[in-house]
Amino acid sequence: MDRRSTRTIAAALVAALAACDAPRPVAPAAPPIAASRDRDGGDADTLARTVRLLAAARGIVPLPQPPRIPPALVRLGRALAFDRILSGNRDIACMTCHAASYATGDGKSLSIGQGGVGLGPTRYHPKGIFIPRNAPPLFNLFGMKHLFWDGRVEVDSQGHLHTPAGAQLTPQMARVLRYGPVSAIGMFPVTVRAEMRGDGGNELAALGDDDYTGIWNGLMKRLGRIPEYRAMFEAAYPGERFDRMNFAYASNAIGAFIVDQLTLEDTPWDGFLAGHDDALSPRQLQGAETFLTLKCSLCHNGATLSDQQFHDVAVAQIGPGEGDGVGGHDDFGRFRVTHNQDDLYRFRTTPLRNVELTGPYGHDGAIVDLRSFIAHYSESDVKLTSYDPSQLEPLLRNTLVQNESQVIAARDTLILGVVLTDDLVSKLVDYMSALTDPRAAHLDRLAPVRVPSGLPVDR
Repeated sequence: MDRRSTRTIAAALVAALAACDAPRPVAPAAPPIAASRDRDGGDADTLARTVRLLAAARGIVPLPQPPRIPPALVRLGRALAFDRILSGNRDIACMTCHAASYATGDGKSLSIGQGGVGLGPTRYHPKGIFIPRNAPPLFNLFGMKHLFWDGRVEVDSQGHLHTPAGAQLTPQMARVLRYGPVSAIGMFPVTVRAEMRGDGGNELAALGDDDYTGIWNGLMKRLGRIPEYRAMFEAAYPGERFDRMNFAYASNAIGAFIVDQLTLEDTPWDGFLAGHDDALSPRQLQGAETFLTLKCSLCHNGATLSDQQFHDVAVAQIGPGEGDGVGGHDDFGRFRVTHNQDDLYRFRTTPLRNVELTGPYGHDGAIVDLRSFIAHYSESDVKLTSYDPSQLEPLLRNTLVQNESQVIAARDTLILGVVLTDDLVSKLVDYMSALTDPRAAHLDRLAPVRVPSGLPVDR
């Protein structure tokens, strides 16, 4: 598909939208600019108007402003996020796998959890153990309704929170979680043995895997032994005594820190949506037209550039898996939450803001660079059956699961027949570069000098 045909499709979409009587978002008006010509002879301001109309049709809008959060609550959440005290053997923090210096990821296909050594791409486990899934970034989670790759922490259309803990997350606890699903995000990695709790050597490891209440109570006992934490909790929640708090107060604080510090919306694309044509380079603008004209924006839309739904896009399965399928090395994705056969191999649509900084890609990080991940959507069945594991770190190269036929059979129909030329892939990569907030690449400032436990801080 060349540029002329892409423009023809865009023009047809614009005409269809103009003929539609249904209400639709109004694109922001562009400020007057000097007329210029793009390389095909079309007016740059015409292209800009076309892109704005297409974006509005997809509901692609600026991020909503996050709530104002009390500084004391942010300080508490920051300390807890970086403190290894929340892990069973006091050797890993939340921000070890979501490292500030690696754009809230770790630069690895699959993370190294409890018992690991080091930080970022060079982190390793002495026993070669990996977490089953890639560590997703923490940007703009206030705008997300489903968290984790399978959406196991989510809010439904009635505003009810659903989590793996079921009734153990009591209504009293739920009332503490003030910022939606992101407030519950800290409650679950601490319960998983491979991620933070450990298999032995600590009092939390002795508890059953489904004893969420016991694990959370044990963590609050730890925190309560540290006077500085008691004072920080009571400052963050004025009028409440620490001895009457539960772990939801800790998780809510971590969520508050994420919302306050990692809602990053100052991108070239946001500048363009605000009406500034010169916010995008010519290549980024052409890439935006390509993105909005092709099928990409059917799933990557809304303020976060995610439809917040679940799709099977035929990503190769690597690593230890989640215990599914023959041998237990497969990962059935959303099916693990819903038990609906239609959800086999479906995973949450990746939000695209800051995406150029957050590789490797896919639920298991099977595709290591952004260009390859975009190209994967072109004839994805062929890409899956010809997947080359040599791109992975050595310990993962022999872990490829032979589930290709099952994954392809369940593949989302939206991506059937998609074929992208190298030129289209390049344009899409250019557009992705317009989705990066410069602050996302420089987050070292988030790491505190020290934490109340006195344990080392990963930077």
